[in-house]
Amino acid sequence: MKKTIFLLAACVMAMAASAQIFQIVSTQKLPTPQGTEWKVAGFSPMGDYILITDDTNSGLVRMDLASKATKVITDAIGAGWAVQISKDGQNIVYREMTVGADKLVRHDIFKHNFAAEKRSVVASAQRDMTNLVDKAANQHVAINEDLHMVLTRNGKTIVVTPNGKEEAYNWASISPDGTKLLYYVSAKGCYVCDMYGDNVKFVARHCRAPQWYDNNTIIGMADEDDGKFMTASAIVAYTLDGQSQVIVNKENMAIYPYAAEGQIAFSNAAGEVFLMQVK
Repeated sequence: MKKTIFLLAACVMAMAASAQIFQIVSTQKLPTPQGTEWKVAGFSPMGDYILITDDTNSGLVRMDLASKATKVITDAIGAGWAVQISKDGQNIVYREMTVGADKLVRHDIFKHNFAAEKRSVVASAQRDMTNLVDKAANQHVAINEDLHMVLTRNGKTIVVTPNGKEEAYNWASISPDGTKLLYYVSAKGCYVCDMYGDNVKFVARHCRAPQWYDNNTIIGMADEDDGKFMTASAIVAYTLDGQSQVIVNKENMAIYPYAAEGQIAFSNAAGEVFLMQVK
């Protein structure tokens, strides 16, 4: 573990000396509801709101970034994990977790429309999370129970395992232009491939919870631990042509970034939420 932490520290130090990807204009702490430790669960592609959840992924709250007003969408367990937001920001798809009499965890999947402030049931008592997507999309990617990527394009669904069937995949997403998959392989790092699972490109060893900023830029977190607790965490950025940058230093314990054009939202280990303006 000490060797791993040393290598991560060396990696972060090397990144600090690399080319600048973002110019940070400002960073502000957002006024989140009291009494709960929060983290970011999503960012509207239009850049007008973020979604926040508690540190156990329970509950889902929308925060308008202009007024800073908040609205509770649900208090349900599991609602904050892997929320899907439509391209126009008007609809989200999320889960509510239940444990049945057979002790198995299941999820009811809901779609919430902000214009009508109405929610509808997408699927009930699901164990396979491939239903946690907006079926109106022409293509989307999800992680199934076997921790493989499930890609649906124009109604046809395939399992994509670009690094091999034996690997565990997480944090899968499609690039804004719809041509590339971004994902994280457990204990190995962050990768990008094409929409057929070919042309695999290694991005970084320490870039967990990766998110697209644009078609060439990825943000994520480089966290350290002592085997039990997180001891440091930075927000990092990488480009597909090999540039890298630490945009929030590891001493800030910054975690789970999400982005819209010119903005990056993240939280810290203390449950505070921040909004960074970049260019």
